[in-house]
Amino acid sequence: MTATDQNETTDELPFHLTGNMAPIAEERTLTDLEVTGAIPPELSGRYFRNGANPQTGWSDHWFLGDGMIHGIELGNGKANWYRNRYVRTPLIENPGVERMDLYMDPETITFNYDVSTANTHVIGHAGKILALEEGAFPYEITPELETVGAHDYDGKLTTAMTAHPKVCPETGELLFFGYSSLPPYLTYHRASRSGELLQSTEITVNGPTMMHDMVATRHHSIFLDLPAVFDMELAMQGGMPIRWSDDYPARFGVMPRAGTDADVQWFDVDPCYMFHSLNGHDDGDEVVITGCRVREIWRDSADIGGGDFDPTMGPHMWEWRLDRSTGAVRERQLDDQPTEFPRVPDTRVGVVSRYGYTMSFASDGAGGEILKYDMTDASKTAHRFPGGHSPGEPVFVPAAGAKSEDDGYVLTYVHDESSDTSYLVILDASDIGAAPAAEVHLPYRIPAGFHGSWIAD
Repeated sequence: MTATDQNETTDELPFHLTGNMAPIAEERTLTDLEVTGAIPPELSGRYFRNGANPQTGWSDHWFLGDGMIHGIELGNGKANWYRNRYVRTPLIENPGVERMDLYMDPETITFNYDVSTANTHVIGHAGKILALEEGAFPYEITPELETVGAHDYDGKLTTAMTAHPKVCPETGELLFFGYSSLPPYLTYHRASRSGELLQSTEITVNGPTMMHDMVATRHHSIFLDLPAVFDMELAMQGGMPIRWSDDYPARFGVMPRAGTDADVQWFDVDPCYMFHSLNGHDDGDEVVITGCRVREIWRDSADIGGGDFDPTMGPHMWEWRLDRSTGAVRERQLDDQPTEFPRVPDTRVGVVSRYGYTMSFASDGAGGEILKYDMTDASKTAHRFPGGHSPGEPVFVPAAGAKSEDDGYVLTYVHDESSDTSYLVILDASDIGAAPAAEVHLPYRIPAGFHGSWIAD
C-alpha cells in the first residue's frame, strides 16, 4: 500500500508516522553548522545513525521503513558536514512495491537477500562501513554515505545477517547470525578481523522466531531463543509478521565461539523478550548477561506506541547468570526505571564492563535522559535534557590516551520539540550529568531512529 492509497482510506496516520517519528523527504548536505560549546579536537571521524524513513511516506510498521543514515563529520574541533542519505536498495529503486514481491520467489520459496531496508544499524568492520537490517545482506556504504551495494562476503554468506553483530575487541572477529522463517531457522557466522567469513554453522532451535540481538563473551556466543514467533500469513499481508507465543519456551543458548550445534548448552529462562543486550562476560563457570528485558511483546498487535505506556512491562535493566557446570539460572532485575538502547564502550564488548549507557524516555513534556550505569552495584547517574528534548541511543567514544573506562564522550542526536529541530550532543562520559561539552545544531529535525556508531578516521 502506498502513502496515497493509505491516505485515501484513513483520516489518521499510525503513531510511527507522526511527530518526530514521521519521515523526512529530502536528502541534504550542510557544511555551515552552528556549534555551541567546544568540540573536542581529538574527535576525528563520523557519527552515523540509521533509522526507518519510508520513501513513500508510508510503512505498515516502524521497523519496516526504508533505511536513511544521518551523519556528522567531526575533525580538528570543527563540525565539517552533515549528510543524510537513503541506502540504495532494490526497495528504494521500486518505491511502493510490496517487499515480499521482491524478497521471496513463490515458486522456489527462496529469499533474495539483496532486498533490504538496511534501516537498523551501521557499523565499521574490516575497513568497510555496513548498513544492517536483520532480514537481508548488509549493505556497504562510503564515508560520504553513498551506497556501494550488498555485501555477501565474496558469496560465502547465504543467509540474512543480524543488525546486532558483535566485534571482539581482542581478536577483531565479527560474530553474527541470521534467522529465517523457514528452515534452517538459525545460522551462526564468524568473520575474521580482515573480513573473511570463517564459519557458518546451523543451530537447532524449536521454531521460527525473531532473534533480534545476541550476546558475546570472550569465549562464547549466546543465542536468545525467545517467544516472538513468525506468522507467515501476517507476512504475506505486509505487516510485522511476529506474535507472542505462550507455548514457545524461552531460553538462552551458550556455545563456544568457534563451536558447533552439538556444543550449544541451553538454559531455560522466565518468558520475556530482549531487543537489546548490554553486554556479556565469563565469570568462572558462569556466563553473565545484562540487557533490557521486556515481559512480553506483540501479544495482540505489533503496533508501536500511541497507547498508554505500562512501565511494569519494561524494558528494564536485567541480569542473568548461567552456570555451565550445573545448568542453573539466576535472574534479577537491576533497575525499575524503563530504559532502552543499551551500549558499552566497544573496547569492553564481551568482557567485564563497569559502565553502560542507555536512553530513558521522555514523558509528559519532560526531557529525556541518558543514563550511565555503574554495573558494580547497578547504580546510575543521569544527564537530564530540557523539557521536550528527546535523545536517542548513546554511543561511547574513548578519549585520546584514555586512562579509565569512562574517559571519553557520549554522542547522540537529540530532538527539540519546541523548534522541531535536532542537534548532536557531545557529553563528557566521566561526568555525564554536566553540561554538554558541545552541541552541533541543525536547522531541521532528524527523525527518531535506531542504532549508530562512531566511525573513527
